[in-house]
Amino acid sequence: MKASSIPSRRLGRLALGLAVEASEHEPLGPKTSIRAGGAAELWVRPRSVDAVVSLLRRAAEEGVPVHVLGGGANTLVGDGGVPGVTLKLPADFLHEEREPLEDGCRVSFGAGAAIVRLVNAMRALGLVGAEFLAGIPGTLGGALAMNAGTKHGECQEVLDAVELATAEGVGWVSRSGLDIRYRHTTLPEGAVALRVRFRLRQGDVRASAAAMEADLGYRKRTQPLSQPNCGSVFQNPQGEYAGRLIEAVGLKGHTLGAARISELHANWIVNLGEATARDVAGLITLAQARVYEARGIRLVPEVKRVGVFT
Repeated sequence: MKASSIPSRRLGRLALGLAVEASEHEPLGPKTSIRAGGAAELWVRPRSVDAVVSLLRRAAEEGVPVHVLGGGANTLVGDGGVPGVTLKLPADFLHEEREPLEDGCRVSFGAGAAIVRLVNAMRALGLVGAEFLAGIPGTLGGALAMNAGTKHGECQEVLDAVELATAEGVGWVSRSGLDIRYRHTTLPEGAVALRVRFRLRQGDVRASAAAMEADLGYRKRTQPLSQPNCGSVFQNPQGEYAGRLIEAVGLKGHTLGAARISELHANWIVNLGEATARDVAGLITLAQARVYEARGIRLVPEVKRVGVFT
């Protein structure tokens, strides 16, 4: 990652006079679901949209990188920390909005809101469409960035539009204007998602509830949700499952330092207590090497790495 162009002791001035909470050298490990990694050079929680735009403008002028941290559910922070600005949108940064439609409803949330907010809104409105997001941790901004989903569906299927902030201002971009692929959404360079709008539809509410209940039960039985983890580590190759491939090469339960490939699901890595990002990254590299050697398949990480890895 590109280092910031101004000394750390002066980085805090980027936030001076803005409606934000800011701190230097803020530990990020506790803010991620894997509970590992270093600190943010400058940690910023904005309290207004204008503050986000001003911060992005100042950072661009100074050549300082800006990283957005969502719920940290699919993020691995390097032990060397994250240079520049780490921006965290609060869960209540922007209010929920609803727009009734003939066949359903559009609902908008701040990007810092938890994914469960969308699922709860769907239930409250008696609508369907986002069942596959039930039980997925993290924020709606993170769901957008990762095009989050399961074998039953993915975020882009219910996404309507996203409101973006840049150094120049704020504006909405429709779903058709975004580059969305399997487990990834490319936003314009330098843009930060402020709000995400979804379109839910009328349908079989009972079947929707049953599907979510069944999926949640399956997750609890097959995923190590009680241990610190970073979610699914690899994308599933076409026609295959990453967990099955990793298990087939004998790595299920393999431990490096205080990180372990889960004995419950081989596509998950858990923190046994004091794991470092280096431990987790080492297991990722090992799994990739073993699977490629055995099957000629290159596993593509789904977990997002940010910061400096040592």
